[in-house]
Amino acid sequence: MAVHSIIRYAFFLSLTIGHVWAQTGRVTGKVTDEKGEAVEAASLVIKGTNYGVSSDQEGRYVFNNLKSGSYEIRVSRVGMKSVERAVQVQADQTQMLDISLHTEQTDFQEIVVTGQFEPQSLKQSVFQVRTIDLERIQARAATSLVGVLNTELGIRFSNDMAMGTSDIQLMGMTGRNVKILLDGVPMLDRGDTRESLNQIDINTIARIEIVEGPMSVSYGSDALAGVINLITKKPGAEKFSVMARVQEESVGNEYEPGQGKGSHLNSVGLSWQRKGWFASAGGSRNDFGGWQGYSQTRTPDWHAKNQWLGNGTLGYRKDHFSIRYRLDGLQETINALGAANANTNIARDQNFITKRLMHQGQAEWKASDRLSLNAIAAYTDYSRRIQTTQMDLNTGRRTLSLGEGEQDLASFDNFMVRATAQYRLTHQWSFQPGLELNHDQSSGARISANSGITDLAFYVSSEWKPTETIVIRPGLRFIHNSVYQAPPVIPSINTKFALTRKLDFRASYARGFRSPALRELYFNFFDASHSIQGNPDLKAEYSNSFNGSFSWEVLRTKASYLNLVPGFFYNDFHNLIAYGNDPVDPRIMRTVNIDRSKTTGGTLNTVVQWKDLQGSVGYSYIGRFNQLSADADIPEFNWASEINANLIYTVKSINTKLNLFYKYTGKRTSYQTAADLSVNLAQTAAFHWLDFSISKPLLKVLTLNAGVKNILDVTRLNNTATDSGSAHSSSGPIPQSYGRSYFLGLTFNWSK
Repeated sequence: MAVHSIIRYAFFLSLTIGHVWAQTGRVTGKVTDEKGEAVEAASLVIKGTNYGVSSDQEGRYVFNNLKSGSYEIRVSRVGMKSVERAVQVQADQTQMLDISLHTEQTDFQEIVVTGQFEPQSLKQSVFQVRTIDLERIQARAATSLVGVLNTELGIRFSNDMAMGTSDIQLMGMTGRNVKILLDGVPMLDRGDTRESLNQIDINTIARIEIVEGPMSVSYGSDALAGVINLITKKPGAEKFSVMARVQEESVGNEYEPGQGKGSHLNSVGLSWQRKGWFASAGGSRNDFGGWQGYSQTRTPDWHAKNQWLGNGTLGYRKDHFSIRYRLDGLQETINALGAANANTNIARDQNFITKRLMHQGQAEWKASDRLSLNAIAAYTDYSRRIQTTQMDLNTGRRTLSLGEGEQDLASFDNFMVRATAQYRLTHQWSFQPGLELNHDQSSGARISANSGITDLAFYVSSEWKPTETIVIRPGLRFIHNSVYQAPPVIPSINTKFALTRKLDFRASYARGFRSPALRELYFNFFDASHSIQGNPDLKAEYSNSFNGSFSWEVLRTKASYLNLVPGFFYNDFHNLIAYGNDPVDPRIMRTVNIDRSKTTGGTLNTVVQWKDLQGSVGYSYIGRFNQLSADADIPEFNWASEINANLIYTVKSINTKLNLFYKYTGKRTSYQTAADLSVNLAQTAAFHWLDFSISKPLLKVLTLNAGVKNILDVTRLNNTATDSGSAHSSSGPIPQSYGRSYFLGLTFNWSK
């Protein structure tokens, strides 16, 4: 009810402001390149506001409901030089403004929003932000976000074959320390893995922004390692548009057309905008048929998964005010087939059924040249059902299993409200105070009774520019939590120094924290192979983190561009939450706070363009702390290397793009204690990953995508670790993928 009341109030507020600002005009036009050809997906933002639009397939854009006055519009597009254009708006008139972008002078400084006071260029941001734009997302021809992020530096994925889920690691830290945002709103996960990355419709994503290092002051708990902000597509010009996508893909050497074996994606989306109102709706079916792989039983190596995803947006934008409501829905079924009992020929099968409804309402208002306000209200209803059946392979009869824990339903709800103000006191000083409320609630047979967790925080940041070349941004977050003893204050300070016109230096310190999740506090799971118990006495994790980076524009000519970004980081964690043996009953694993953990390392990211070739090349060297190093003569850190290259080459003579995505992930070492208390070295093998695709426009409304994923046929990684006896054993070969696959897709875009 609270969410609906907020939405109704915001809607009433938009109509009230619309009446006050009745006398407005608009700006419209077309974005083209130096040859006069339309530029699609150019980003246009009115400076000093959050009002931004994108050009459509014909290069057209429109800003509606602008008050009379002077405006500056900043236009940017990856691979093209950004420009700013002034325009005078008069009431009840349409101002035409065509804009030309040039590719001779490359400008990779995209507009970013994550952690910013207002949208601004990458070069001006006090944070080092990595972006993945729409062109690269489409070039990957991925069916999930994992397929877009898996060749990014510092990012690894691990797979849980029993549960059919994946988790992310960022800069040596697990997914529980990574904050996943959808348009700035946190995604809800049931536990300490980030399953939500595989539960978002990739066809709705326009851009991905990655900020490494603690962002706890701005985004609260879980942001120790960093933030991944998924920014959805927004309606472009004042038109009705339709998008449809079909893609068929083999899974290893297994494929059946349309459904069953293989991977099958179908998606459709509609958008509309007129006189300040805008709306969109869409849906996708993502059907993964599983992969039998090396298994000699009816249990495949990779479980079949079927997803239905839907979304809808309704909003209103007028002058310096905008408001919108968005709904995202998911129904996912993972079908885990069990092996047949050799004596009875009866198999135990499980369905993992996930349902998610995520509501979010957002409003933005630029009250004056100095003051702007932002508000977000969101509610997520998430449930996961385990349905266990017994399949008699002799008769074909299926019955429900009545064993303990075989039928289970766990529900998780989250309600959050965030209100933020941005106030510019002078040219040198700006402030951003904010208030955030989060309430988490869970229920289920495996979750002990609890009244939920309420987290209330006040945060404030400021930006001080003592000179034109220095930016200093300190921040504080004050927290009150209803369950655990939260840190009294979370500080951070970020700095940026323009050493020369082409060389910038950024350095930061941040105190990060992560609150215990409901699952870690109250989740109890006992069956034939698991004995896991939650711990309501857990303390919050916290860290001290140091980050630094240079950004050096080495080369800029009419045909070439080269930018180097070397960086380093050091993170020291306390009270890290992990699994350990219960001191009272060693047969039971429970969540506990361990003493310390650390990660450190360096990265080198390179953005390059040479004639018709553009992309990025990078290297990272990351060390992870050895918990046993204090008691044994072993190195303090285990080190691993990564090399990546994401390249797009345009063959202009045939209007075709050739896309290559490569990553080398070095071997990963660790130490573990054996039964005789000796310390052994364990290693996970290195591997190379390579994808190739071709993108070819057909007519004016169709684009053909074809290619090969996992060309080097990676499936399992050799792993010398022995069974640790933990809640989730890491012994045996590690599943990485289902082998080389081939895909063919067709995308339809039409607007009127």
